[in-house]
Amino acid sequence: MLLDLSHDTAVIVQGISGRMGQTHAKLMQRYGTRIVGGTSSRPPSPDDAFPVFPDCAAAVAATGAQLSLLMVPPLQTLAAVEEAVHAGLRAVVTVGEGVPVLDALRIRALTREAGVTWLGASTPGMCIPGELKVGFLPDVSLAPGRIGVMSKSGTLSYEVGYRLVALGHGQSAWIGVGGDPVKGLRFADLAAGFAAHDRTAALVLVGEVGGTEEEDFAAAWQALHCGKPVFALIAGAQAKEGVTMGHAGALVMGRRGTLQSKQAALRAAGVQVFSSIQSLVRAVDAQVARA
Repeated sequence: MLLDLSHDTAVIVQGISGRMGQTHAKLMQRYGTRIVGGTSSRPPSPDDAFPVFPDCAAAVAATGAQLSLLMVPPLQTLAAVEEAVHAGLRAVVTVGEGVPVLDALRIRALTREAGVTWLGASTPGMCIPGELKVGFLPDVSLAPGRIGVMSKSGTLSYEVGYRLVALGHGQSAWIGVGGDPVKGLRFADLAAGFAAHDRTAALVLVGEVGGTEEEDFAAAWQALHCGKPVFALIAGAQAKEGVTMGHAGALVMGRRGTLQSKQAALRAAGVQVFSSIQSLVRAVDAQVARA
């Protein structure tokens, strides 16, 4: 569903009256996103920049919103997603870092049962450059183009995007899946969509050690027999065994989840794997025709 979004998509912000909600609602609108309002527990004010509704049901009824960005604290995320799902929204994007794993499990079960697309638990968001942005991906790293980007690491992907844009390579779509152990969309879930996406000529995958998403993507991509080139960078080459990492999902499980297992699986699927941003960017620039 996310690859089909456009400037016509009606977006609401849950928690729009908070400082972060107000700030990012305005920034997203400035980018071109159709922000039609938001929800807040406080009454509307004449100073509000957007329509404020008491709940998602009221917001959807008044605006026809299809997608919600949740700018709420992590411990309030489950309740906010429940409200969004019951209101009939098609997709939810949750950005709050630190959503409890049990809450994330409940969100995943709820959204899957309802057929709602969930991006999170913690994600910088997604963008269809030139159409809309949902979240806080930096504008300097975004430009319309032909490269699909999917990432677990936000900061690393910002740098990759920035350098590629400087060389004239923009994105067809950028989806940050986040680094949580329990989440909505995973790399493998995006494989078929990007393979069939007419506007995507190549893929950039920014992963990290821990979990099995890269290995699972490799299996899914190999089964698709898609000829589009894929360029991958896995963060955590210098991670030391037994040392706690920043991401909750950066857990090595036996022989899976290591840098070596991810690289081997991706290469077996025909993915080009790089050890630095510079080498990946050079390869993309050399192999992908400019939009």
